[in-house]
Amino acid sequence: MNQLGSSGAGANPYASKSYRSYVLVVLTIVYTFNFVDRQLLAILQESIKADLVLSDGQLGLLTGFAFALFYVTAGIPIARWADTSNRKNIIAGAVGLWSLMTAASGLAQNYLHLLLARIGVGVGEAGGSPPAHSMISDMYPETQRASALAFYAMGVNFGIMLGFFAGGWLNEVFDWRTAFFVVGLPGVLVSVVVLMSVREPIRGLAEARSVADAVPVSDVIKLLWSRISFRHIAFGAALNAFAGYSTSSWTASFMIRSHDMTTGELGTWLGMILGGAGAIGVFAGGVIADRLGTKDRRWHMWLPTITGVITIPFMVAVYLVDNPYVALTLSIVPGILFNVYLGNALAITHGLVGLRMRALASAILFFVLNIIGLGMGPWAVGVLSDTLAADFGDESLRYAMLPLLPAAMAWSTAHFWFAAKNLREELASAPA
Repeated sequence: MNQLGSSGAGANPYASKSYRSYVLVVLTIVYTFNFVDRQLLAILQESIKADLVLSDGQLGLLTGFAFALFYVTAGIPIARWADTSNRKNIIAGAVGLWSLMTAASGLAQNYLHLLLARIGVGVGEAGGSPPAHSMISDMYPETQRASALAFYAMGVNFGIMLGFFAGGWLNEVFDWRTAFFVVGLPGVLVSVVVLMSVREPIRGLAEARSVADAVPVSDVIKLLWSRISFRHIAFGAALNAFAGYSTSSWTASFMIRSHDMTTGELGTWLGMILGGAGAIGVFAGGVIADRLGTKDRRWHMWLPTITGVITIPFMVAVYLVDNPYVALTLSIVPGILFNVYLGNALAITHGLVGLRMRALASAILFFVLNIIGLGMGPWAVGVLSDTLAADFGDESLRYAMLPLLPAAMAWSTAHFWFAAKNLREELASAPA
């Protein structure tokens, strides 16, 4: 067994609260670029559809299943690598790769070129979150972990915000190809910052525990799947992501087709709603759950149950109103509450496993989440929209999203509620 190193600031820079905060901010910036590059396609896809002559089903594959399949397939071996190797080096290489592939998307001359570039983005992004989750759990104790992971998860919303802002206006002023170049290339500089300024944290630092050797992948999968709470967390997160990824992927197209909005104005609205408001929601969700969780850890699951129930009627109303600004105003509540679950789900998942299992545990959670949420969500909406187009024309997206997304959110809340039932006992029996 490897023993913990010295806790002094010289051997352990994470003894400094300011350095710990700096690294958390840097990792959050990395995650922001992860979602800028991922979200950019959503605001550009109407222009890409017209230029490359694509169907909604093809667009759904680009933003959904084709991306998710390679993202999750690469995620498991990269996470295993992160549990045994230098995590910050993996993150630095990953952000450099996905940024270059985002820029390469602007060179696509047909659907196959763009599909291959998006697959490259997916493979690169697979090396981002699981190593970062593992580092954060070594940096912060259990009582602060959901808050720290929720702060990191704000990168989702910051990325959505910047992706909509930059993509919307760059597309309107220049074109969709320029948007990919301008947004993709700065990520290469971020990879250099990670490589030069971030130190690898000591494993087990937050718990002041010795660290066991790495556990076989099959053992981690068996351990997690034996936990009833994890099964419900994974499927609750996946169904929430089904609704969330579908919303972020298709709302721009829905507003353009059904309400005749321009990409610049729409990018500003959606950036503020899904980005700015969403960041507030995901961070507040982690902080509130950590505070309530000191009395009962089940609050980490009860909270996303409550916020999910609140979200559903607003989701329905967005697709029923005729005024675009009323629809956007109604979408503020789902925008705030969509990702409340994320920091809590990650913190509890890490609490269920041992120290050398955390990156892999994140990858397994993200495997389920992304296959169902990212892979099936946008694609299912696109295919249903194509099916309904003969009857509803440009309104087909409205009637594709209306039945699917609120139903997925309702199903998600049920899983989070059931996840709380065995949570205390299963956390208490987690391996050291």
